[in-house]
Amino acid sequence: MSVFIDSDTRLLIQGITGRDGSFHARQMIEYGTKVVGGVTPGKGGQKFEDSVPIFNTVAGAVRETEANATVIYVPPPFAADAMMEAADAGVSFIVCITEGVPVLDMTRVYPFVKERGSRLLGPNCPGLISPGQSKVGIIPGRICTPGPVGLVSRSGTLTYEVVYQMTRANIGQTTCVGIGGDPINGTNFIDCLDAFEKDSATQAVVMIGEIGGTDEQEAARFVKEKMTKPVVGFIAGQTAPPGRRMGHAGAIISGSAGTAAEKMQAFEENGVGVAKRPIDVVELLKRAMR
Repeated sequence: MSVFIDSDTRLLIQGITGRDGSFHARQMIEYGTKVVGGVTPGKGGQKFEDSVPIFNTVAGAVRETEANATVIYVPPPFAADAMMEAADAGVSFIVCITEGVPVLDMTRVYPFVKERGSRLLGPNCPGLISPGQSKVGIIPGRICTPGPVGLVSRSGTLTYEVVYQMTRANIGQTTCVGIGGDPINGTNFIDCLDAFEKDSATQAVVMIGEIGGTDEQEAARFVKEKMTKPVVGFIAGQTAPPGRRMGHAGAIISGSAGTAAEKMQAFEENGVGVAKRPIDVVELLKRAMR
């Protein structure tokens, strides 16, 4: 099984004719994802790669294709409108890859999407992949393999590194989810941990956090209070200086709560195995799953 997407997911691609959208559309189609349509205003009636119909609006695409998911590759100034358009059209799962979406825009998008009953993943995230079933976003399919471990991460590149090490060690994945590192995002650690806890095929979970905020601490408490499956984790930014943003907009230490040391302590206190290096996740998983 998997979480959020599977082999039945019917995907739209907003921005399918742009540079990034077209490149990753080909990758997703090649992987086997059911890409049922694309959306680019003004290009309705055309086809992408002579097979995927393009629509002017998300609403029109949903009517014609019965899409239940969409992935967004549009420039930052238009990303908020793209997310809200998808939610307004009734798309149940929205993935926004776009980086640089203003925080003020997200203060409008987040409640809008929630009110319409849609789930948003992102923005500024790599998306997700259920190996062997569906890939939505930019996670490389070749580094993944089906198996019993779920993964949720704030860091895109560390997602790739840890998944690669897991696959090399013959530890497959149910779903790998990149939630992104912006201060306001649609799906958080706890949402993913809860989904993995309810997924019968997931036997263990990897959680990759980073400096800034308190999401990892809250997730650790959730693990202790609500989860029966083993969880192991890694925190990026262990040598980051206070007050300096590191990569993601949310990865900035302001006070003691955002430090790697505080987050790693929270993991240890709540039963989450802590890896000192990304590669150590493999040995922690092996011990946890015995």
